[in-house]
Amino acid sequence: MITVTDSAVKQLRTLLAGRADADRAGLRLFVENGGCSGLSYGMEFGESHPGDETVERDGVRVFVDAASAAHLRGSAIDYFDGLTGTGFRIQNPNAKRTCGCGTSFEPETAATADARTAGVS
Repeated sequence: MITVTDSAVKQLRTLLAGRADADRAGLRLFVENGGCSGLSYGMEFGESHPGDETVERDGVRVFVDAASAAHLRGSAIDYFDGLTGTGFRIQNPNAKRTCGCGTSFEPETAATADARTAGVS
């Protein structure tokens, strides 16, 4: 499904530590219509919903709803803290192109993804 980097796990642990529901909560990662490239990423803390895919790493959980899972398959969530900004970043192999700020993307079409998988350009 998705990969969660060491730095993302560390930051998520910090953010979840003070929550009353920390034993059940995790990061909900989703895709919704919007943004300058067509689809945008969303994140919020919450609990798992029926039908969610759950990724757990070192005690940190990430929940992805079924509709978003197809757009996020093979993605990695990372956390960075640098001179140009601080925050979570999604590295998504399913994005045909992304906007400059990195919060929205245009998905590959099914035909493009199938050709890439088959080794055809």
